Amino acid sequence: MSPLTALVTGASRGIGQAITQKLAARGVRVALHYHQNHAAAAATLAGLPRHGHAIFPADLAQPAEVERLWREVTAAFGRIDIVVNNAAIYELHSPLTADFAAWRSAWQRHLDANLHGPANLSLLAAQHMAAATHDAAHLHAHGRGRIVNISSRGAFRGEPHAPAYGASKAGLNALSQSLAHALAPKQIYVYVIAPGWVETDMAAPHLHGPRRDEILAGHPLGRVAHTEEVARSAVFCALDAPAAMTGSILDVNGASYLRT
Repeated sequence: MSPLTALVTGASRGIGQAITQKLAARGVRVALHYHQNHAAAAATLAGLPRHGHAIFPADLAQPAEVERLWREVTAAFGRIDIVVNNAAIYELHSPLTADFAAWRSAWQRHLDANLHGPANLSLLAAQHMAAATHDAAHLHAHGRGRIVNISSRGAFRGEPHAPAYGASKAGLNALSQSLAHALAPKQIYVYVIAPGWVETDMAAPHLHGPRRDEILAGHPLGRVAHTEEVARSAVFCALDAPAAMTGSILDVNGASYLRT
């Protein structure tokens, strides 16, 4: 089989960077998406094993940018076998303190970045994957393609300080399961990883700020997850998970939230 190819969004740092590194270590050619931090994306690219990877900028909250990104990635890579929707924003907007304008703005930003962006990219990926042709060995091992969406435990437990974030991730879960059902006949598989707090740059102000003790008190491990732990779970879904797991949501939150 020819080498697999993947597009990972938000790949310049944090969870996306760790996923990119692990995919590349498994021999996957990776298209690294970033929004604005070109230097971080270039540094991540430079540290990847093997060759054939590339970086691509886009604001995924803008539908035209999603289309442009997809055109550029497929032009450069040809077939895309895996898409990891990792890019997201998390901004505080408490319902007790946000004024109406700030509240509306927060909701628009979160839905555009965390739900509309992945939905638009998943549409393009699904149609591309459905049209791809593969030999029997490839279809048996990987199907026609895989979409892995990075969600959050906040989709289940709520996000009192950032409710639009929680709602956008709940929407991402519902989108993923709808896609899993729709795409299974085409041998395209969809998986979701739902972390809790993860030690990333985006989370650092909260994990090392006034709420640190409150956050850690809810984690039986005595710590939050490492990016490497989330990345291992995502790469398992991208490369190794069985087809029968399509539609699954995997909790990676250290038992900080247990759902039934």
